[in-house]
Amino acid sequence: MKNQLRYLTFALGLALFSTACRDNQDVAPANLKAVKDFDATVVQKWNNLFLLIERNAAGYRPCPAARALGYMGLSAYESCATAMTEHKSIAALYPSLRIPAVEAGKAYQWDLVVHSSYATLFKKFFTNVHPNDMFIIAALETNVEDELRISAPTKEIADRSVAYGRQVAEAVYAFSATDRFSHNMYLAPTDPNYIVPIGAGLWKKTNPTLTVQYPMFPFWGQSRTFAIKEADKTARPPLAYSEDRNSPYYTQMLEVYSTTAPQTIDNKWIAEFWSDDVLGFTFSPSARWIAILHQVMEKEKPNLEIAVLGAAKVGLALNDAAVACWHSKYLYNAERPISYIQKVINPNWSLNGLTTNNFLTTTPPFPAYPSGHSTFGAAAAEALVSIFGSSYKLTDKCHEGRADFVGSAPRTFESFYDMATENAYSRIPLGVHTRQDCEEGLRLGSVCGRRVNQLPFNK
Repeated sequence: MKNQLRYLTFALGLALFSTACRDNQDVAPANLKAVKDFDATVVQKWNNLFLLIERNAAGYRPCPAARALGYMGLSAYESCATAMTEHKSIAALYPSLRIPAVEAGKAYQWDLVVHSSYATLFKKFFTNVHPNDMFIIAALETNVEDELRISAPTKEIADRSVAYGRQVAEAVYAFSATDRFSHNMYLAPTDPNYIVPIGAGLWKKTNPTLTVQYPMFPFWGQSRTFAIKEADKTARPPLAYSEDRNSPYYTQMLEVYSTTAPQTIDNKWIAEFWSDDVLGFTFSPSARWIAILHQVMEKEKPNLEIAVLGAAKVGLALNDAAVACWHSKYLYNAERPISYIQKVINPNWSLNGLTTNNFLTTTPPFPAYPSGHSTFGAAAAEALVSIFGSSYKLTDKCHEGRADFVGSAPRTFESFYDMATENAYSRIPLGVHTRQDCEEGLRLGSVCGRRVNQLPFNK
């Protein structure tokens, strides 16, 4: 009996020791997993939350949203770059970015690392959203972390993974904070000290009911870029201003007027489908392309390595597109169609009635040339093409199920380029851009996207 008791005591001690080892020790090096061994669920969840939170976040559209996506994508990518099989870190391209090193020979739960990176930056980039949205962010952080910890081989690995994701995110955010032209600019998107140029063909406020309407983000063009060169930021000069009915300038404005009066059902559908302009109604035009990436990931079920690469490329392309576009907008200060049409073609023309009443179509409060939607779309399309191919067919269901506007019905496209082209064209029947705005936006955005694709992501 005494021997049996001794055996049971030893067996119990051995079991407790084994459990302690499992909870506090790493797995053998042979069992270390690469990033590609994990699925993309965690990226999907945070991208989906971005679309929900940013929809109601004042001050984020369109530039700060693109910027946040750039830094979040970069952080997620860099947080697991050391364990990628086909890709590598690009942090060395940015001398003031200091990515902390992983512990050599130690195991990490890479989806938990990426989750921690996103959770950390969400709380830093969305500081002034509604308390309910802050609660949603915190809830997702807790729920996903709890879920991923269960699948971690040991508690020590889980703790290390959470800590490392947070450390990388904090390093990326510190890097972000050194950009004085755009850091936290969502808190003050207009600058009353900006002097609006005055002259024929130049931008002026388009809502006469407002006493003061300063243009948004006048100095965004000086913000940090990740891939484009200084020369890439400048759009080609727009057409010369003219009121001559035979001039190219008049012809461009007349096209907007003719396309919108009367408005066809198909043009109404296209215009609303891509607008993404109204705060509280849809996500922003830059975030729209994360919604598209989200749909592609749902369809393709990529591994985590491809997912963070996609988020990084699209995010960086959107960031650089915003900088190039806004640099050019305030370089040329081109007027909006409504200003010219009411002055030269029809003083009674307005945007009212162009789309459904719920959509509340308005002219964005900043210069027209080049089109931001067009620039974002082309940049993101180039990034998506580099991963998923130039002939990728997709039915965009971003607004499916909504009954409050015509543009909610899905539309099918043969490629990302087709999507970007229709996105650009949609600004004409919406009445907020001329054809030259859209065509130059496509060209400029393509430059931004291709520059991002040229970054040394591949091993």
